[in-house]
Amino acid sequence: MDLRSPSEITALKADSFGRISLMQGAEGPFVRRDLAHVPLWLRLPAWWLARREALALRKVDGMADVPQLLDWTGRRLDRSYMEGAAMYQRPPRGDLAYFRAARRLLQQLHRRGIAHNDLAKEANWLVLADGRPAIIDFQLATRGDPRSRWMRLLARQDLRHLLKHKRMYCGASLTPVEKRVLKRTSWLRDLWFRTGKPVYRFITRRLLKWEDNEGQGPKP
Repeated sequence: MDLRSPSEITALKADSFGRISLMQGAEGPFVRRDLAHVPLWLRLPAWWLARREALALRKVDGMADVPQLLDWTGRRLDRSYMEGAAMYQRPPRGDLAYFRAARRLLQQLHRRGIAHNDLAKEANWLVLADGRPAIIDFQLATRGDPRSRWMRLLARQDLRHLLKHKRMYCGASLTPVEKRVLKRTSWLRDLWFRTGKPVYRFITRRLLKWEDNEGQGPKP
């Protein structure tokens, strides 16, 4: 794909860790994460997150309904564009087929040795133009042996987050097994709420001055 002289169609998001834009290239639209305007003191973590996403996307090369890595230069990350809307913009209310497909998609991801780690955010779940689910934003993804205890634990957390969305939009279709999964919390989740989440909120709200708004973008 010729990405030498693409033009920006629109900015999708801009924060302290880079600017995400929908671009028009020679062969069609794609999404670019650009670190050019990241403040000096945040360049290392911004680079680390973008590199983490690039490495995860290499692991899902050829897989449907996840972004495909087009290019990673160390400053810009280009990935394929998928036409759709975030889950909170187009809620799959009562759509059991969506959640069945989402679970299959998650299983494929885990078999490739990827745990997403950020699926509580509805913004990271897409409803594509034909109603299928898709997953985006792999900055926090973990790579590893899918059979290891650690990766199985992370995969279970991914599943719990999906089931929380199913409970919200398609709760009548939760199975008894899924209800038990939702009730069973892990030490990792408890540790995050006791230690990691307060630190995350301090950094994002006090230092970076932006609200995550549960994955629905910055508050106006």
